[in-house]
Amino acid sequence: MSTEANKVTLTEEQKKEVQRQLSLIQRGIAEIVPQDELVKKLEKSVSTGKPLKIKLGLDPTAPDLHVGHTVVLHKLRQFQELGHTIQLLIGDFTGRIGDPTGKSETRKQLTEEDVKRNAQTYVEQFGKVMDVSELKVFYNSSWLSTMNFEAVVRLAANVTVARMLERDDFSKRYQTNQPISIHEFFYPLMQGYDSVALESDIELGGTDQKFNLLMGRQLQKEYGKEQQIAIMMPILEGLDGVQKMSKSLGNYIGIGEAPNEIYGKTMSVPDELMLKYYELVTDISNEDLQALRAGLEDGSVHPRDAKMNLAKRFVLMFHGTAAAEEAEEHFKRVFQQRALPTDIPEVKLSQESLENGQIWIAKLLVELGLTPSSGEARRMIQQGGVKINEEKMEDVQAQIQVENDMIVQVGKRKFAKVVLS
Repeated sequence: MSTEANKVTLTEEQKKEVQRQLSLIQRGIAEIVPQDELVKKLEKSVSTGKPLKIKLGLDPTAPDLHVGHTVVLHKLRQFQELGHTIQLLIGDFTGRIGDPTGKSETRKQLTEEDVKRNAQTYVEQFGKVMDVSELKVFYNSSWLSTMNFEAVVRLAANVTVARMLERDDFSKRYQTNQPISIHEFFYPLMQGYDSVALESDIELGGTDQKFNLLMGRQLQKEYGKEQQIAIMMPILEGLDGVQKMSKSLGNYIGIGEAPNEIYGKTMSVPDELMLKYYELVTDISNEDLQALRAGLEDGSVHPRDAKMNLAKRFVLMFHGTAAAEEAEEHFKRVFQQRALPTDIPEVKLSQESLENGQIWIAKLLVELGLTPSSGEARRMIQQGGVKINEEKMEDVQAQIQVENDMIVQVGKRKFAKVVLS
């Protein structure tokens, strides 16, 4: 790409188009390696009219996506809107090994059935963010499962053990005498070889995937291919404002959750993270983003209003216009006007679970599905987050006299109407 022969002569309009695309691509990214080559690829694409091939590799190990997962999907959508080709690589072969990135021990291998079951949900969920009709979907079993042992040895010969041990996770495990299976070394090799097979121009991933993405560049060079550009996207913090968004940490907004839940959770995003959410996981234009930032800084835009707009955008994206309107009205009615929602779910409670018509308050919350455990119920009561018929409960040992149509509330968003059976 850097030779005189590869230099491209552009018209003024084409130069402007390259800058326009570069500006959009650079939005919200953590790192581009190397940026000068990205510019050359864009120049070549604009001058020839040939779209770039943009790769996203996924191992289908966790099919339920949350907003944090959509950071890279929004970047893919931007590439799509610029006219480039999206290569969605489902790692149905590598998924049986599992990505060791960030892991302190060997990953359990997935079965073929696990992989197929998980893979089926991805394209459907991606459709909430981007145009899946234009995706080119590949499965790396198409080339990896047919490689003979000689081809595998030749692949492995391109990388040294010392290079592999540059990865933090491998290095730490090696230094602490924790086992590293040989097959784990093959994960970045296989992910890199996917880029060889697809002849990708650009590969996207999180900052935790940098080693794997650069492996694609290295192997493309070894196999005589034009090297891809690695674009790393930042990791999105969750609702706690500190930790990476994660279902296991409970600080997530799931794209498949109910509209009211998505809206309510978004309203708890820390103010200092709001602009980052707008930038990384919405389709707001660069100009509107700058105007929003200025408005928040000079006080002409109230943070609550900006957050309500963000919440509505999320519901619109994942559930459509009608659901977004309804979720906004629900939030205003319940939280701004302090009214009870009109669609409180009815939950049956067996008379047999009661003693003289009473039940321990923590057990009641668990029976109604409002808390996962009595320990969590205690915590919510102690924090003042439990109400019965709009009366705050403060005694964790309280025995509650249960009545039909009794309204039980936990936190701001969980309600249940008791129906005795």
